[in-house]
Amino acid sequence: MELVPQAAETAERFVAPLGRRWLHVQAVASRATELQEALPPEDRDTLIAAAWLHDIGYAEEVGHTRFHPLDGARYLREQQWPERIVNLVAHHSGARFEAAERGLDHELAEFPFEDSALLDALVTADLTTGPAGQRLTYSGRIDEILSRYAPDDPVHRTWIKARPVLAEAVARTERRLAEDQPK
Repeated sequence: MELVPQAAETAERFVAPLGRRWLHVQAVASRATELQEALPPEDRDTLIAAAWLHDIGYAEEVGHTRFHPLDGARYLREQQWPERIVNLVAHHSGARFEAAERGLDHELAEFPFEDSALLDALVTADLTTGPAGQRLTYSGRIDEILSRYAPDDPVHRTWIKARPVLAEAVARTERRLAEDQPK
């Protein structure tokens, strides 16, 4: 089975029962397909597969620590998914910031962090897609996240710290897309 269809099937099995999150995951995968032009051809299927799989850690069968990037990555590693996809899921969308807030940074360190165009594109796909699959600006998405959590919540504190760092990842992806377009 090919990587992307297998990722979509796995995501559907775990995330479709979660309701609205399934709308988000489908839209993130669609957005990743749009953003793939910012990457070399050999990275495109990896991006789209990681987009499908990025939130499987929310599934009850997968989630053990209740920190979905870590849970999803551990599950994928157990299932022998390619290491690069596992690591992208582990570190998607600022997971390192939330891991630090939750005291899980040592556990997240099981998975190497890849500072790359590929991770930037995954961040962009996830953080320009709302919780019900709607397209949002990066700023609009972060405002939406902050509105759901009290200022003393670890998620709120995470996004206050992560916001400017991940804004740079989105900007880099947008520049790469613009550079790739015919003049």
